[in-house]
Amino acid sequence: MTQQLAYIHSDAKIAANVEIEPFAMIHADVEIGEGTWIGSHAVINAGARIGKNCRIFSGAVISSTPQDLKYNNEYTLTIIGDNTIVREYATISRGTEEHWKTVVGSGCLIMAYAHVAHDCRVGNNCIIGNNVQMAGHVHVDDWAIVSAMSAVHQFVKIGAHSFVSGASLVRKDVPPFTKAAREPISYAGINSVGLRRRGYSNEKIIEIQNIYRYIYMRGLNNAEALQKIELELPPSNERDEVVNFVRNSERGIMKSPFQTYGTGDTESQS
Repeated sequence: MTQQLAYIHSDAKIAANVEIEPFAMIHADVEIGEGTWIGSHAVINAGARIGKNCRIFSGAVISSTPQDLKYNNEYTLTIIGDNTIVREYATISRGTEEHWKTVVGSGCLIMAYAHVAHDCRVGNNCIIGNNVQMAGHVHVDDWAIVSAMSAVHQFVKIGAHSFVSGASLVRKDVPPFTKAAREPISYAGINSVGLRRRGYSNEKIIEIQNIYRYIYMRGLNNAEALQKIELELPPSNERDEVVNFVRNSERGIMKSPFQTYGTGDTESQS
């Protein structure tokens, strides 16, 4: 472990080859895995569990007390997987008694000034753009990208391989493999560029496009669309992932660009 002019609590568990820059602060009840680098003026608070080969840049604050008035100093964690990068002044709060932990997976990039609130679950290989603000209990599945300046409402779910455009107000769930844009946020096609980059074949991309035609292009309600998808399209992992996501959405999924939101759908972020 390399350290100079940094504050490191004697109870912190830090692997031997972790590098900690001057003026970083590592508090008690912290665990940091091999090969991780902690930048100057980063603050790692109690309850942080940081994996191997991560990079935590200057001014980032990990495992801060939740910004939730219901939090009563219960023992909770912040878990960050291996090979994840947290850029300057990003903040990640630890969990509350609702789920007991906030989780950011492996291979993620959390860009500068982003905020990941209490009890959020961010999957593997996700990108959270500059100044994205995520409220509590947000779930972001693997390989999703949330672009800069977006605000994500509490309890929203963002599906795997989806792409949320910059400066979006994300009040509804974003199904897997899709692009989300406009205001109010709505379906803007599937994330074909991202899927090709991850090895999806043209045939598989066309299959996913066909699934979403039932949901967004045929004037069906969600129950009708799901019924027709299961009756008329052959089973596949992607089909089942989309069907299960839509069926289990508690906030409701984003609408077609041809639909309008009712007055009950325009709630404010809290």
